[in-house]
Amino acid sequence: MEGARVLDLFAGSGALGLEALSRGAGQAVFVERDRKAAAAIDQLLREWREATGAVICADAVSWLGISAPAVFDIVFLDPPYDTSLLAEAAQALTRHARLAPDSRVYLERRATEPLPVLPEGWRELRAGRAGEVGYHLFSV
Repeated sequence: MEGARVLDLFAGSGALGLEALSRGAGQAVFVERDRKAAAAIDQLLREWREATGAVICADAVSWLGISAPAVFDIVFLDPPYDTSLLAEAAQALTRHARLAPDSRVYLERRATEPLPVLPEGWRELRAGRAGEVGYHLFSV
């Protein structure tokens, strides 16, 4: 985690990216479409005087294709359930070359639903379940 470039896509409360910063990540980019949620993350970063965090209020999948080129060592994918956004975001991360060599992608989905088709070369390192949430860690 030390010095890692982190992307918290579909950030929501920002909990995953904030935790990464607290554990030594060098940079965290939070992408969240909901303005109130994005503002709340931004407020927390200011309160913590955390200059290495950036909040982007945008559609996550679109942002991957239009923002300035950046690569990430760790990506958190936790899109809203009951959408195709998990598959779309995973494909966009690969298509737009957003993953550093030997990066890690942590994703969450409804535990009762199968994983969508993920990009070629993603290797599952760990998986588990916590209540209704299925979580997976991939090496890319």
